Amino acid sequence: MTTKQQTALVTGANKGIGFETARQLAQRGFTVWLGCRDEGRGVAAARALSKDGDVRFVRLDVTDDDSVRAAASQVERETGALDVLVNNAGIFVFDGEGGVSTLRLETMRRTFEVNLFGVLRVTQAFLPLVRKASAGRVVNVGSTLGSIATLVAPDSFLRERPTVGYSVSKTALSAVTAWLAVELRDTAIKVNVVCPGYNATDLNNHQGTQHPSEGAKVVVRAATLGVEGPTGTFLDVNGTLGW
Repeated sequence: MTTKQQTALVTGANKGIGFETARQLAQRGFTVWLGCRDEGRGVAAARALSKDGDVRFVRLDVTDDDSVRAAASQVERETGALDVLVNNAGIFVFDGEGGVSTLRLETMRRTFEVNLFGVLRVTQAFLPLVRKASAGRVVNVGSTLGSIATLVAPDSFLRERPTVGYSVSKTALSAVTAWLAVELRDTAIKVNVVCPGYNATDLNNHQGTQHPSEGAKVVVRAATLGVEGPTGTFLDVNGTLGW
């Protein structure tokens, strides 16, 4: 997959894994749209990455229909098509949740609004631009925490983590990813979900065990898959994960 003059959009890219993904794609020659809902932070992030390549800020709040439509219009006006869409923006809402029996519905609503509905909103708005690319790529940033196969495995580490709302949102994201891959199976577009690993970001109060640049490598790998690369898969640094 050649990267000359290709374009990419990364949501939630003013910090963390999104920021590092934007950096690495810019270094590969992409024109990168850095999506961020806060203009000041987004502009500052794009400026910080200017030495790495062509990085452009676009205001994008994944929970707001008008914001997403305006962002899609801006990208279409300036670059015409979109080779790579990275749905990175996400939240983790922790309110002392335990299991499903005690999980607050409001926690699920807030989490799904960003982690699932936000991805749907952005994907539906930008997919026409991805279709205009010669071989588009859609990468959804998921998590092993959303893997049902991992959860139900004997001695699963997930059982000790009070992350039901976040985990279920990522499970749902994997399902949406798989359905989109099936919908686009007769096109050159590849759609995958990736787990970038346990990175030190605001999402976990920087308790992660690796720098976000390492997680970004997994995202970028899926974003730059060649023609023989997979679609409709759940990937991490070691390869394919169980759904």
